[in-house]
Amino acid sequence: MKKIKSTYDKFIENKKQKKRLNKEYKELLISEVLLAVMEEDHISVRRLAKEAEVSPTIVQGLRAGKKLNITVEILSRILDVIGYQIILAPKNGLGKRMRMA
Repeated sequence: MKKIKSTYDKFIENKKQKKRLNKEYKELLISEVLLAVMEEDHISVRRLAKEAEVSPTIVQGLRAGKKLNITVEILSRILDVIGYQIILAPKNGLGKRMRMA
């Protein structure tokens, strides 16, 4: 019996669409984490920007899920202020983990 593919399965068969989806998901993930933590901890855009020593425009852009070309250093400083860190792990979940503090 032939398995019926979902709309999602059909969509990601196209490599360009899959790549775009993965990129947009990562942007959304950062946005959602920032929104949730800032709301929970009652941190304003200006306060977070000041503590991370970045422009409020950068923080607002990340919160809004806009495409921003920022450095790992800037992202790390922002995440540090809200109690998060960047962790590099192999895509397949195997192997050693690398942590950036």
